[in-house]
Amino acid sequence: MSGGRHVPQLPLALRYPPDQRLETFVGAPEGAIALLASSATVAASDWLYVSGLAGSGKTHLLLGACTQALEAGRRPAYLSVMGLAGRVADAVQALEGMDLVAIDDLDAIAGNRADEVALFDFHNRARAGGANVIYAGTARPDALELALPDLRSRLGQCVGLALQPLDDDSRREVLRQRAQRRGLAIDEAALDWLLRRVGRDLGSLAQLFDRLDREALAAQRRLSVPFLRDVLGHGAERPD
Repeated sequence: MSGGRHVPQLPLALRYPPDQRLETFVGAPEGAIALLASSATVAASDWLYVSGLAGSGKTHLLLGACTQALEAGRRPAYLSVMGLAGRVADAVQALEGMDLVAIDDLDAIAGNRADEVALFDFHNRARAGGANVIYAGTARPDALELALPDLRSRLGQCVGLALQPLDDDSRREVLRQRAQRRGLAIDEAALDWLLRRVGRDLGSLAQLFDRLDREALAAQRRLSVPFLRDVLGHGAERPD
């Protein structure tokens, strides 16, 4: 990569978040994990488009697919186009020759014709080059405010995976798994306390457990309600 450009790629295994793996995702649509795993590891697999509201887990799945591709000896790259308005043409140059490309936050460039043309051209080159591509956005391709009909058509040809917000059972399972993977002891009362106070999105849960992990290690305490109150404060319960 020349010219000092910074592209948010993640080519190294250690740079992929350990919590964000395909096998740790909770609440995926039926068959979605198998499709993502195939895209990550099998050449000429279906191209995918993951849609869902912010915090529904799109980035988790894209990074998880990149991790699986890397572990299978393939060359993955992850790119969020958030904040890249007007610079997508430069950014996608660094994605040439990859086996798997995961492009996140497509809605961030919807309506910017130059960026859409750059993505359309990348799409065609990647298809001709035999790469697998996974896209993600908050809305399905037919609901994105795209200026380029040809790009909408290409994105619409991908297999769609629609994510739903986590329900409370799924959020409970995510919290329990995050604690277990960090070796943190958490009881049901503490889970109930957290469920009433944290958001439904996966990003909030990940940031929360990063903080709790550090605080519990420093204090040498388990994740009990008194400990959570000390760390997070009493606070108002989240609205339903």
